[in-house]
Amino acid sequence: MEITVIGAGVAGLATAVTLAERGAAVTLHERSQTLGENAASWLAGGMLAPYCEAESADPSIVEPGLAAIGWWAERVPDVVRGGTLVVAPAREGADLDRFRRRTRRGLPLGGAEIAALEPDLAGRFDRGLHFPAEAHLDPRRALAALGERLGTLGGTLRLGSPVEAETATGDVVVDCRGIGAGDPGIRSVRGEMLVLRTDEIRLSRPVRLLHPRFPVYVVPRAGGRFMVGATMIESEASGGPTLRAAVELMSAAYALHPAFAEAEVIEMKAGRRPAFPDNLPRVERRGRIVSVNGLYRHGFLLGPDCAARAADLALGHKARKEIAA
Repeated sequence: MEITVIGAGVAGLATAVTLAERGAAVTLHERSQTLGENAASWLAGGMLAPYCEAESADPSIVEPGLAAIGWWAERVPDVVRGGTLVVAPAREGADLDRFRRRTRRGLPLGGAEIAALEPDLAGRFDRGLHFPAEAHLDPRRALAALGERLGTLGGTLRLGSPVEAETATGDVVVDCRGIGAGDPGIRSVRGEMLVLRTDEIRLSRPVRLLHPRFPVYVVPRAGGRFMVGATMIESEASGGPTLRAAVELMSAAYALHPAFAEAEVIEMKAGRRPAFPDNLPRVERRGRIVSVNGLYRHGFLLGPDCAARAADLALGHKARKEIAA
C-alpha cells in the first residue's frame, strides 16, 4: 500500500515511521526546505512527563504518555530516564501541595534529597517532588533520527514539497500539518521559549519551577545548553517572542538558579501549537484522508500513540481505543 504523509513535525514523522515499520510504502512531504524549520515540535521541551502534564490536562494522557517513553527509547538516541523534579520557592508551598494533589506518583523530597538528585540546587529549595517514571529527550535530535529511520525503512522524505491532502497521490493520505491543515475546530496556542548556554550549572533532568506568575520548566541538553519554556498564550499571532515573554522566562530561570544570570542566550523563538477545545488530539478518517491534529503541548508525549492510531486507520485495521475526551 502506498501512503502519503503530509507534515514532518513530530506527528508526521512518528506516523510515517510507524507505517513504514508495518510494511507500507511511505512518502512524507514537508513544505519547508529543512526539517523542523516551521514545526512547533522543533521548539518543544522534549519532556516525556505524563504525570506532571496531567496536573493541568486530562488524566487519559498518562497511559499513552508512559508507553511513549519506551517507543522513543527504541528509536532515537539519548532518551534520559531520570524523571522530573518539581520545586517551588518556600513562599509558594501551597502551589507545591496543590500540584501533588492533582498528580500521581510524585515522591515528596526535602532539601537534602533535592540536593542529592541535583547537587547544583543544594540549599535553594526545601521541598519538592520527584516523578521517577518520567523521561526527556532532545526534540531536534529525535526528529532527525526519525527522518533517518524512515529512510532506512525504505520511506521517502521530500523537503520543500508543499502538498494538499485532497490532491495528494497515494492510496491513503495522512494529514499531519497541524494548524496548516485548516481544520476549523483548531485554535492556536502560542508558545515562546529560549535556549541558554552556561558551564556554571549542571542538571540531570527537567526541573519545573512553580513560580506564581510564570511557572516554567528548564530542560538540560548537551553542551551546557538549557531549554527554558514555555508560555501558553491563546493567540493566532506569529512572529518572534514578545518582550514580556522574554523577561518572564529569563526571570524564572534566574529564580531557579542565579548563575543563569551570566548564561549566554543562544536562541529565542516562538511557535504556535494546534489545539482542540478539550486540548486532546484527534485521529480521524474521512474517505481516503486520515487526519492527525490537536496535539497541543503534548506532541512528543502523545505522538507515538496518535501515530499508531493513524496507522490502524490508514491500513484498515480496527482502530485502537482513542484517548477519552
